[in-house]
Formats: sequence, structure tokens, C-alpha cells
Amino acid sequence: MAEDPNIQPALESSAEPDPLPEPEIVTSSSRSSEMNWPLIIAIVSLVVWFGFQAFQLMRERSNLILVRSNQDAAMQESQKVQSQFQNVIAKTSELANQGHAGAKMVMDQLQRQGLGLAPETKPENIPESKSENKTASPPDVKSIK
Repeated sequence: MAEDPNIQPALESSAEPDPLPEPEIVTSSSRSSEMNWPLIIAIVSLVVWFGFQAFQLMRERSNLILVRSNQDAAMQESQKVQSQFQNVIAKTSELANQGHAGAKMVMDQLQRQGLGLAPETKPENIPESKSENKTASPPDVKSIK
């Protein structure tokens, strides 16, 4: 019988102790996936945070719209009272211009408090001077800093 040169003799396993298992080779793809976890966690946390903030802002906006709609009636009432007050001031001013002493006293007090109308009376006997006809030049805005 001729021996085949391609056949190798079988090693006896009992004669040699088991070799140590070879260490696993860590590939770059497994390292990159391990290094991506912090990035993934950071991105997810930012998305959750922005979602929470958007939700809170929408809630605040709806609350502000509700509060504003509740104030509309009060605003209309205050505008009504303000127009009535301006009407009373105008009529009191007319009385003060006609010479009523009590109306003059009321208008003086209102003007001290900053609520009265500016006096609209001009002396009829004194003619206007030429300097009063000139319009005042607008202030120099460039010099104001």
C-alpha cells in the first residue's frame, strides 16, 4: 500500500494539553458602536427635552389666550369709563373757560395730577407775534446719543 502524500498524520489529542483559546479580535465596528452609545443617549435626551419644552410652551400659550379672552370684558368696560371721564373733563373745561369758579378749581387740580386737558383759551385782545407763527425746528437727532 502506498501512502498518499496529501494525507497528514492525525495528531493525538491526549498527548498535548488543550491550547489556550485565542483572544477575540476587537474590530473597529464593535468599538465604534460602543463609542456611539453616549452620543445616542445625548441626542435622545435633547430630543426629549425639546419636546417637553415645546409642550410646555403650547400649554402656556393656551393659558395666556384664555386669560386674555377673560380680560376682554374688563378692557371694554374700562375704555367705556375712560371715554366717560374724558367727556366729563371736556365739559368741565368748557365751564371753566366760561368763568365758572368751581370748574376752574377742579381743572386746576386735575392738571396738577396730570389728568386735565391743556387749556385751549387764547387771549383774544393780544395779536399773535411773528415769532409764534414760525414752526419750531425738529430736534437734532444725530447729536443725541
